[in-house]
Amino acid sequence: MIKHLGISVRVTVVSIVPLGIVYPLAMTGIAQALFPRQANGSLVLVNGRVVGSAIIGQLWTKPQYFHGRPSAAGKGYDPTQTGGTNYGPTSKKLIASTKATIAQLEKENPDASGPPPMDLVTSSGSGIDPDISPEAAHWQAPRVANARNMSVAAVDALVAQHVRGRTFGFLGEPRVNVLELNLALDSPST
Repeated sequence: MIKHLGISVRVTVVSIVPLGIVYPLAMTGIAQALFPRQANGSLVLVNGRVVGSAIIGQLWTKPQYFHGRPSAAGKGYDPTQTGGTNYGPTSKKLIASTKATIAQLEKENPDASGPPPMDLVTSSGSGIDPDISPEAAHWQAPRVANARNMSVAAVDALVAQHVRGRTFGFLGEPRVNVLELNLALDSPST
């Protein structure tokens, strides 16, 4: 028994030290040296103050701001409890929630044309997606323009300036970061 205990202690020490201490410290050091912005959460600063993260969505409710996707993370936009609803396509809860979201979007955006884009109706798999489709941003433009006393054309032009293409030209879909777009709206040059 003592022999087996000694072997298990040595194996534990040999695996914990390199894999539990050395490797995490090395990866943290490399990440901080090569990618410090990303390693620290891709924080967005305005006048030296953190206003959010470029990779974590947040709740926007005021009419003068673009709204992101609905969140199913914790109590909403909680990066410590990410996840989707896990409702199946025939789930009565999903159908009721979708209908309620559509009704709320149409009430908030009476001048929008057509039905709301699907990414404004459904939450993402993580529940904290920071991006919406260009279509979702353009769909909200009349509400934002009205709340800010701007022309819809000016708001649409701002949206067009913030559209990011596919990663490497072929991965994903074109998207608009909601935080960056809303910060641009608040910029004095807008």
